[in-house]
Amino acid sequence: MGRVRLLLAAAAAALLCCCCYGGAAADAVAESCDAIRDFVDVSFCASRLRSVPGAAAADRHGHLLMAADLAAASGASARDAAAAMARDAEGSGGGGPAARDALEACGILYGAASVPALRLMRGYAAARSWGAARALLPLTGQAGIGCDAALAGAGSAAAAAGMAGANREFDQLSTMATALLNKAS
Repeated sequence: MGRVRLLLAAAAAALLCCCCYGGAAADAVAESCDAIRDFVDVSFCASRLRSVPGAAAADRHGHLLMAADLAAASGASARDAAAAMARDAEGSGGGGPAARDALEACGILYGAASVPALRLMRGYAAARSWGAARALLPLTGQAGIGCDAALAGAGSAAAAAGMAGANREFDQLSTMATALLNKAS
């Protein structure tokens, strides 16, 4: 009889848990990405955020910080790629001096403007200093756009093609960070 009562109590407890907590836990990443769907592709957003350890348990503020880190890392990588391509620009089929100058401009835009601005924005956002974080927005996303423009003006299809993926990735990640900043603050 004691064993039956114990089994019934366990079954009742399990049923109570299922009734009260029946659904799966809310997907915080999906909710953050859905909140900025007008600005970024939701699947891109979710994929990038889920690549960061702890994203599933983070809130929107945490996702903002993660997005800023991802954008800064992407910008640093694009800066390095532009610098490497600029060194090689005068070699065989590299596009010559115009391509070199455009690629150097890309490196400067990433290294002297967007990446430091993203890092500063992230610091202000971490401290919830929203006004200071927002003041940096004009600089955060400019590198990808400016790099594309510099390369188009140089007339080097090879250089433009070489930077297209890095510029696009950076544009999406910086837009993601910007949109999350606007939602979190």
